[in-house]
Amino acid sequence: MSSVLQPATSGQDHEAPSTSGKYRPISSHLAIAPPVSVVIPAMNEAENLPYVFKTLPDWIHEVVLVDGNSTDDTVEVARELWPGVKVVGQQGRGKGDALITGFEACSGDIIVMVDADGSADGNEIVSYVSALVSGADFAKGSRFANGGGTDDMTFIRWLGNRVLCAVVNRKFGARYTDLCYGYNAFWRHCLDKIELDCTGFEVETLMNIRVVKAGLKVQEIPSHEYLRIHGVSNLRAVRDGLRVLRVILKERSNRRALRRAGRRSPLLDSVRGEVS
Repeated sequence: MSSVLQPATSGQDHEAPSTSGKYRPISSHLAIAPPVSVVIPAMNEAENLPYVFKTLPDWIHEVVLVDGNSTDDTVEVARELWPGVKVVGQQGRGKGDALITGFEACSGDIIVMVDADGSADGNEIVSYVSALVSGADFAKGSRFANGGGTDDMTFIRWLGNRVLCAVVNRKFGARYTDLCYGYNAFWRHCLDKIELDCTGFEVETLMNIRVVKAGLKVQEIPSHEYLRIHGVSNLRAVRDGLRVLRVILKERSNRRALRRAGRRSPLLDSVRGEVS
């Protein structure tokens, strides 16, 4: 799987008219011109999609559903609920692979990540978009910021998230209150600065680390996580926690390697020679 995200093709499956230069009201206090794409990775989520699509704002430019080879009516239900939905078949496996596939298919200037299990409220998208058009590069959802919350957090997951979040804050100079949460939004140009090269649930942590390393402006958005409505999550606290830890350690090692390479730079050596 290629980790390099290429620009999306100009072809569009949705029925919405061109939004170039056209302002669309998204609240009583805000109107925007940038088109917004919502990416929803889904595998066998036919029962949950009605709840997901019901909360999506009607001013969204496009919905990109990444189907992970569902054996139920996920695709049919999505097309019935949102006739202009862009359906993309996932060739690989894992949430990270699905999101990368979805990002490649987006045509909007702003991209929003939403889970397909009904745990995210689409009405919150306005807060994410507002943060972006107000100057942020990356709007990161947080269940533990003031105003956020969760109905789906065991003690083990809470403890693991808190410890891993503290490690990332200390090692990378971040100020996150939540690390392992998949409700985020960002400007499309951010993808040029953060190459995504993982396939599992740890993709969210990788994004959070790399936006900080890239010096992008991050704003946390209070978000409430609801219980999955139907089905069973594929998330495994210990297994996926270890994968997240490996990502953190790898990114820390890469950062140190870049610093050492910088100290050994021929240009720096020549400058040091001239100074001495």
